[in-house]
Amino acid sequence: MLNVGNIIKGTKFEGAYEISKILKDNGFQCYVVGGIIRDLLLYKTIDDDSEWDLATDAKPEEVIQIFSKKRIKVIPIGIKHGTVAVIYKGKTYEITTFRVDKEYKDGRHPSEVVFTSSIEEDLSRRDFTINAMAIDIIDGKFVDPFGGASDLKNKIIRAVGDPEIRFYEDGLRLMRACRFAAKLEFTIEEKTLEAMKKNKDNIRNVSAERIRDELIKMLIAKKTSIGIEYMRVSGLLEIVLPELNNCYGVTQNIYHKYDVYTHSLVTCDTVGKLLG
Repeated sequence: MLNVGNIIKGTKFEGAYEISKILKDNGFQCYVVGGIIRDLLLYKTIDDDSEWDLATDAKPEEVIQIFSKKRIKVIPIGIKHGTVAVIYKGKTYEITTFRVDKEYKDGRHPSEVVFTSSIEEDLSRRDFTINAMAIDIIDGKFVDPFGGASDLKNKIIRAVGDPEIRFYEDGLRLMRACRFAAKLEFTIEEKTLEAMKKNKDNIRNVSAERIRDELIKMLIAKKTSIGIEYMRVSGLLEIVLPELNNCYGVTQNIYHKYDVYTHSLVTCDTVGKLLG
């Protein structure tokens, strides 16, 4: 369990703490969500450039009003989806209103979002259980409706709810599953992997730029080969990097230990170790 008392003593948490306190003093809920929670549970260092995401039941216009009165800069970066950015002591904190996403028509964004007062409902729209946790750093309340902490402990990537729905909503989640497996050296849960195989063609609806960004993150991950192999097993590699997929099983001369595909993956992992 998170020791919140120790967590918030660090100066890196000052901004999130103060923002949470301001919202709570105005009668609203506020939770830290996203990758920060995952990293805390894994005892990873929170860097100065770490991305901070907060969730609240305050509407975007209420967030703007509250912080503007405090003379704290607020930028409406995604009002349609309930997101504003608060600039506190030079650092950006994204604050998003609790929401429920309606139908996805473009394979990326919901056609409509409905604001809610429930953090549990908000977490239900997220991609994987390890990313569907929240913590109120004022009172220490930890919210984990889908067993994300348990999956972290057991090194499992599992979709929230129905995995086929998650991958239909946003095809990039197919790549994200592989990337997180590479970054954390985790195993993708069986039902989630089967859903990836069935829905692999959804990646065709994702822009080349978004796919590129995920690939770059995977290439600098702790164990790139894990992510690439999951791409191959799921059928994604054949679509995204067919040249590499075609290297599978291609033998080399007697001076090479591996086939071309495995050789490429070992090279990626070796470079990662040198850079890390």
